[in-house]
Amino acid sequence: MSRNNRFPYQEHHEPINLLDMDELAPPSQQHQQQNRNQNQNQNQNRNQNQRFQSQTSLNDSALFDPFSEDAHPTNANSVYHPYLNQQATQSTQSTDLHNTVSRADPFEVGNPSDDDDEIFSDHGLSEIDSTNQTYLDEQRRRRKQQSSKGIRGVYNQIRDTFGIKSYDDVGPSSHHNSNAPNGPSDPYDDIIHDHRPPPDRDIGDKMRNLFDVRRLFNKNKNEDDGSPRVININDNTSNQLLGYMDNHISTTKYNAFTFVPKFLFQQFSKYANLFFLFTSAIQQVPGVTPTNRFTTILTLGVVLMVSAIKEISEDLKRGASDTELNKSKVEVLDPVSGQYTVKKWINVKVGDILKINNGEPLPADLILLSSSEPEGLCYIETANLDGETNLKIKQAREETSILMSPQELIRCQGKILSEKPNSSLYTYEGTLFLNGHEMPLNPDQMLLRGANLRNTNWIQGIVIFTGHETKLMRNATATPIKTTDVERIINLQIIALFGILISLAIVSALGDVLNLKISGDSLGYLHLDGTNKVKLFFSDILTYWILFSNLVPISLFVTVEIVKYYQAYLIGSDLDMYYETTDTPTVVRTSSLVEELGQIQYIFSDKTGTLTCNIMEFKTCSIGGRCYIDEIPEDKQATMVDGIEMGYYKFEQLQQDLAESRNKNVIDEFLTLLAACHTVIPEIKEDGSIKYQAASPDEGALVDGAASLGYKFHTRKPSSITISVKGQDLTYELLNICEFNSTRKRMSALFRCPDGSIRLYVKGADTVILSRLSENNEFVDATTKHLEDFAVEV
Repeated sequence: MSRNNRFPYQEHHEPINLLDMDELAPPSQQHQQQNRNQNQNQNQNRNQNQRFQSQTSLNDSALFDPFSEDAHPTNANSVYHPYLNQQATQSTQSTDLHNTVSRADPFEVGNPSDDDDEIFSDHGLSEIDSTNQTYLDEQRRRRKQQSSKGIRGVYNQIRDTFGIKSYDDVGPSSHHNSNAPNGPSDPYDDIIHDHRPPPDRDIGDKMRNLFDVRRLFNKNKNEDDGSPRVININDNTSNQLLGYMDNHISTTKYNAFTFVPKFLFQQFSKYANLFFLFTSAIQQVPGVTPTNRFTTILTLGVVLMVSAIKEISEDLKRGASDTELNKSKVEVLDPVSGQYTVKKWINVKVGDILKINNGEPLPADLILLSSSEPEGLCYIETANLDGETNLKIKQAREETSILMSPQELIRCQGKILSEKPNSSLYTYEGTLFLNGHEMPLNPDQMLLRGANLRNTNWIQGIVIFTGHETKLMRNATATPIKTTDVERIINLQIIALFGILISLAIVSALGDVLNLKISGDSLGYLHLDGTNKVKLFFSDILTYWILFSNLVPISLFVTVEIVKYYQAYLIGSDLDMYYETTDTPTVVRTSSLVEELGQIQYIFSDKTGTLTCNIMEFKTCSIGGRCYIDEIPEDKQATMVDGIEMGYYKFEQLQQDLAESRNKNVIDEFLTLLAACHTVIPEIKEDGSIKYQAASPDEGALVDGAASLGYKFHTRKPSSITISVKGQDLTYELLNICEFNSTRKRMSALFRCPDGSIRLYVKGADTVILSRLSENNEFVDATTKHLEDFAVEV
């Protein structure tokens, strides 16, 4: 690996010691720096002895080394794979991840040797301070301190804010490398810590951080340290100490603690319920209500109970779906027995090695180690992630693709240095340290939860993200509380009714006061002498509010809730929305939004297949000035008019022309292009038939058409494809490919043909291809006329 690439910031000829910062440190820190240098010199010999012991133990162990000559009988040079992203197959990664590794937590990996010491020295990585804790103990301490849901978590927030030092910061470490899971000589546990103090902050910043609720109750506590994620291979104990999230998935809207507040917030966001709640409160005031105290509150309770039953029943369905998914089975490699055992998805942990069989979904985010296909290939369907039904090619590292058996996997030792969990589906950066060797990881080795394994007997991979840290769940949002247009309109109408009601109450109260003033002498039986007129006025407003409260029909809202729930049931039972092919009925996720279906006016789609059957067939083609078709209409029969061929020929005639016509070479090249220039993946079914998985239906139709005409594509490898012509297999070596895009509007593929010649095949839009043909091409006019005829027929 090139050092310049590995450490792109290093441009000096002399090494820089990152821990030798006497000249750069402030005067108040020089004494601490000198102490660290003294500790470093005192422990240098002991660290060297540990390195020698570690090297001896690793060399004498029976670990399986995929980098040995016996493991790789073939040439060590990697094969060029045009279909796979080559960015990560370079000798280094000049990314933020590697910069983080180099500056913050660089691991000393592999069998310790003089070369390793030289690399560390050349790039400023001095010996490890013996007073530092091991990586596992440091991570474990951080997890405990960052647990903000307890007294200690709040204390640490305050301590960090005001710079208060604790025993863990200044006292001697109670943990030593000898307690590490891999023993005292584990070379991976040597880690560099940055000893420079954080910059001073003013009191304003400190107070803002202290009362930052998001910081205090951050769910992703294990990501706050900024260091890359470390995953130990075949070391479940170390992985468990790191405190990674389990593989439990929950998509429910409520739980036992949040149901009451969230439900009440949702219900009382409806103005009608607020109105009746206020009316119920007024009825509890003695001398104001003209009705029974519990008239409205009992009715409101019935409304809330009906809504609660509906919400609970729908959330229970979500919970049942989550439980079914969490209890799905997968094969997990047992490090003790060395055999695969069946476990539930919910019990899958970070660092577990899984075996996924053909057709099974992936229970977590994995790094592909090996597969049943040559060169570690596998095919993944990501329809649940991005909506695309075409298969995608993934390929394991060449060094791990030979690890086929559980016994070989169980003897591997190492770590994966991975990026933190994020929501990007198409990027990944990591580094695999396996048996003393370092390998970059990229999206070609990344398999995401929610995808399905297709057209591959089995794969083996190691889990890196689980549960809500997977990319699928990172892209999922919490189940929101939605309000429909009908509810918003009702809220506005409630406001209007409220205005009418308060107006009537005020007018009635004023009339009552006036009547008392005018006819007060004749109302002596009411004993109103000495009554405060202002107090009587406001009391009458509340009384009339209760009397006129029936302007808002409370029974309407109970009826609406029942109707919505029943409408959801009818939608799920509608045979007109049932897809018989896959036995898929309509699924109503929530009954609260069923009326929104009737409000849709426009549907926007990025592709036609969303609104149509998306089925395309190869019906006709124009080759060498002749038009061939499957079924010829009576008025389209081929004839000669003034020496010019007009009309269509059947596909049977194409087979004859392929054998006898003067244009047989043109026909052969045309059909070869259809069978070779594409990114289609053949899927072999149980009955031996082939189903083509294409990125677009038109590309699949072209390959199907070539197969029906005798040019059958049946095998794809990273660097070649094989087609069968008249029972003979022809292999074309793929040298390079430029896939179709909206800018080029064409696709190009460079092949080394079976006869040794190198040919470039191009297909694309007619405007792009015709403009690149020679001016004296004899087939351009006839082909243009055929294209116009095709457009008219469509």
